[in-house]
Amino acid sequence: MRRTGYEPTQARSPLRLRLGLAVCGVVWGIGAAIGFALFAQPGWAALCAVIAAIAAADCVIVVRHMRQGARYQPGRDVPPYPPVERRPKQRRH
Repeated sequence: MRRTGYEPTQARSPLRLRLGLAVCGVVWGIGAAIGFALFAQPGWAALCAVIAAIAAADCVIVVRHMRQGARYQPGRDVPPYPPVERRPKQRRH
């Protein structure tokens, strides 16, 4: 794809950081769910299990995005982002 001039040349994706945080969420969520289950707190255990499930789903989404690669472009029905127009502020008298 041809460059339009509006995107940065050395852009970096935060997907690895997001994946790392999601993995931590899975580990801590499962650990907390097991801990609360051992101490007979079913409500808290269920909440932590839900948090772990959401983090696991985020891991799947992030890995999918990483496998699509840096050159992934959405379909023709998704327009590109327009450039930000920076106009000087006009003073009103």
